[in-house]
Amino acid sequence: MRAGLTTLGATFTDLPDGRLQVQPATALQGGGTINCGLAGTVMRFLPALAALATPATAFIGDEAASQRPLAGLLAALAALGAEVSEPYHLPVSVGGAPSVLGGPVMVDASVSSQFVSALLLAAPRFPNGLEITHSGGSLPSLPHIEMTAAMLARRGVRVDKPRPCTWRVAPGAIAALDEVIEPDLTNAATLLAAALVTGGELSTAWPEVSVQATDDLAGVLAAFGARLAYSSDPVAGRLLTVSGVDGVRGANVDLHAVSELTPVAAALAAVADGPSVIRGVAHIRGHETDRMAALAEELGALGVGVEETTDGLVVTPASRHGGTFHTRADHRLAHAAALLGLVTPGVELDDVSCTTKTLPDFVGTWSRLIGASS
Repeated sequence: MRAGLTTLGATFTDLPDGRLQVQPATALQGGGTINCGLAGTVMRFLPALAALATPATAFIGDEAASQRPLAGLLAALAALGAEVSEPYHLPVSVGGAPSVLGGPVMVDASVSSQFVSALLLAAPRFPNGLEITHSGGSLPSLPHIEMTAAMLARRGVRVDKPRPCTWRVAPGAIAALDEVIEPDLTNAATLLAAALVTGGELSTAWPEVSVQATDDLAGVLAAFGARLAYSSDPVAGRLLTVSGVDGVRGANVDLHAVSELTPVAAALAAVADGPSVIRGVAHIRGHETDRMAALAEELGALGVGVEETTDGLVVTPASRHGGTFHTRADHRLAHAAALLGLVTPGVELDDVSCTTKTLPDFVGTWSRLIGASS
């Protein structure tokens, strides 16, 4: 992301105290090449900015990146007058044109809320702003869109919602703001799940006010049997303590709003005391890999009963055995495998390096968490 934004004209300075200073581009610069890797935020957020720059910017990525959904966003940019190469997936080039002024635009974001977030982030720089309307089926991960709108509001950008699934942003400046980035609570929930599967107890800082879906994330752990307790700490502030003393129970959960936690939920379901149903996550077929198919195959290979449905999984616990869990370059699949390995001897991850995407020292953190040597 940092390299891509630099290509578009932003400047980054690492300050001596560990902070990062960002200087925005006065005018967005096209003509470069941005390597998106396998990152959805890079391949979706940055083309929306490139639509305001000339000449066109080339976007490339990992081989599997071409399978990640992008067409809905690129079609919306083309409808706004941007020059977008076809077919609408990576590799692709996106550039601005005199006709790119903004205004109303329809986007089918049923496969990724990031399509809406990408347009929201770029909207203030369009000469006429944007009125973004989701035109497809059920919209996933709505809390992520609300997070985007909240962070824009902090910077003086007004985001109105005149009707459901429509966002209106006026053109204007995005104010400079010093920001302390919140920790990723999906990662925190993954670590807390370790207490649940082992019957242990774990506490972590858990913000009382957050742009993330705090209650939904904690609620998933509770649905699978975790005891939740909140307390105050003079240093960390609000703490969430998760206890697994009651064991893991089967659950019926709709993860539409927090679908990133699906692999962890599937791992919990695999070790529960009865069957579980995971719903509302059809769109995760377009994540780093087809997560539903991958979970069904990998859990099944360890002896767990798994059935794919149109929008989720039905997981039936069974006698598990060890084996290689293929992470498929997906950090969330690696999280699921690590949880299973705590209570299933012989589980081996074929590649744990993919966890560096969101937790640079996952191996060290996990090892310290469970008192093992890395």
